[in-house]
Amino acid sequence: MQREDVEFVSEGQTVRGWYYPARDADGSPAPAVVLAGGWCYVRELVMPYYAEEFAARGIGALVFDYRNLGVSDGDVRQHLDPWMQIRDYQNALSYLERREDVDENRLGAWGISYSGGHVLILAATDPRVKAVVSQIPVVDGYENMRRAHGSRGYRQLWSVILEDRSLRYEDPQKRLHLPHATLDPDNDLCAWPFPETYTTFMALKESEAPLYQNLSTVESVDLLLNYDVLPFVRRIYDVPTAMIVAEQDDLTLWDLEIGAFNALPTTKKQLTVLGGTTHMTLYSDRDRLALASAAAGDWFAAHLR
Repeated sequence: MQREDVEFVSEGQTVRGWYYPARDADGSPAPAVVLAGGWCYVRELVMPYYAEEFAARGIGALVFDYRNLGVSDGDVRQHLDPWMQIRDYQNALSYLERREDVDENRLGAWGISYSGGHVLILAATDPRVKAVVSQIPVVDGYENMRRAHGSRGYRQLWSVILEDRSLRYEDPQKRLHLPHATLDPDNDLCAWPFPETYTTFMALKESEAPLYQNLSTVESVDLLLNYDVLPFVRRIYDVPTAMIVAEQDDLTLWDLEIGAFNALPTTKKQLTVLGGTTHMTLYSDRDRLALASAAAGDWFAAHLR
């Protein structure tokens, strides 16, 4: 699949990615979708599969690394600020608007896990977005962390957050970090305490995403605790919105995801629940990934073509 190295500026810093042109274009501007990843993701992680699916359907696709991650610039490496990431999405849309081969009136947004929540916020706040696909989204960071870590783990998480706040107050250049995941989350504090997250992402690091780092700032988790898409979901009146959920997903909590879907006031919505699928098998199982990418491609083809 043809792709182009691209870069754009987001609040003064250079963001880098790949653009997959729409295949079999007739020379007229084509619709396009912007894609970015979840917690600690880099552009190589799973997103090219979706980008190729969209491009094969005549829809251009822009995959990028957020600031502070992968090949993009950023002074605080491995720092995940959700609002900064949403602004990167918005600036990616601004970049697409300026491409001669893109129809600025047919832009979409795709997200997975953390960014699955981001694109719901985009649908509510950026009228340039004409269709959205949200996969296994983070809906409520506070509830997610409480349930994922359990009561005792949540106490430990807060003690580290408060230690980090104090350290940054004394010296803004200093900060604490946490692993994304570990093999033994009962004894090793991490952001997302699921062993399968560690094994899946480390395998992907070996096979296709060498720039992935199993690390985030502690402040990233602090910011996650105040992340809630529901106030924005209630504003989505007319943007076609598809949600793809993994059956029994206990990482980003499929009951919260379905609750968010039900809160969408738009009638232009579709819920797909993938049976026999978990949060992490949407990364490790290519058959499951194919089902998800086909569902996303169908949605964008129906609403952007």
